[in-house]
Amino acid sequence: MSDLNHFLDLDQIDSLTLRAIVDEGLAMKRGDAGTDKPLAGKTLAMIFEKPSTRTRVSFEVGMKQLGGDVVVLNAGDLQLGRGETVADTARVLSRYVDCIMMRTFSAENIREMSEHATVPVINGLTDASHPCQLMADVMAFEEHRGPIRGKVVAWSGDGNNMASSWIHAAAKFGFELRIACPPERSPDPALFAWAEQNGGKVTLTHDPEAAVAGADCVVTDTWVSMGDDTSNAHNQLAPFQVTETLMAKAKPDAVFMHCLPAHREEEVTSAVIDGPQSIVFDEAENRLHSQKAILHWCLA
Repeated sequence: MSDLNHFLDLDQIDSLTLRAIVDEGLAMKRGDAGTDKPLAGKTLAMIFEKPSTRTRVSFEVGMKQLGGDVVVLNAGDLQLGRGETVADTARVLSRYVDCIMMRTFSAENIREMSEHATVPVINGLTDASHPCQLMADVMAFEEHRGPIRGKVVAWSGDGNNMASSWIHAAAKFGFELRIACPPERSPDPALFAWAEQNGGKVTLTHDPEAAVAGADCVVTDTWVSMGDDTSNAHNQLAPFQVTETLMAKAKPDAVFMHCLPAHREEEVTSAVIDGPQSIVFDEAENRLHSQKAILHWCLA
């Protein structure tokens, strides 16, 4: 199945391809990306094992804007919940649709789906990564501050799936990434080793002010992801809240980013997320345009 254009994780796709997808997403947003119905007659199956607002709506609207159609399959609609394997689901869906997007808990499910599908598979989110969101985030940064290559991005918060995808993106797009997390909630050390082996400049600290100092962008995410243990997360992450005081340590023109949904007054204060440096709703909008470019690449 290696000849298929699966969009599974940023570390599995070369930098030039990712750059081209971001550029096409920007062109689509501007309305100058050529034909507007390149996926006419194509159907995307969307599998949701986790609740979704942005992923579901942006993929469905994006596919329809490109001329295609969608089939939405929630967890209760599928035989997966009654014991059918991911592999058999992949084989069956491949007979009906042209592409499969899966939003699931386990990265293993995405891997198994892609190994057995005969159509492209897109990672709509797992507990390990969220590559579609990162493509939208890179787009949003570049719309406001120009090329992200050579810039400094600071992450303050939980070392979750978004932090992992930011690590992949740092190596692929050539920016410096400083991650500030509690020791107990830091990303997998293997991710830092991968970044180093692939030319990425990624550092880990437990001091958010050190991470943010002079940064071009400050990023965070919810402290408790879907399905996570909540027993001590808030106590561990309280020092990593993004406040106006923390933002003031970054460059004066630094932007604030968050993939949403946000828990206001937890990982970020309302003064920051509603403030002049916040570009969170441009990020959310760019899920539509970046995923249209991803769909076009997968089905080209």
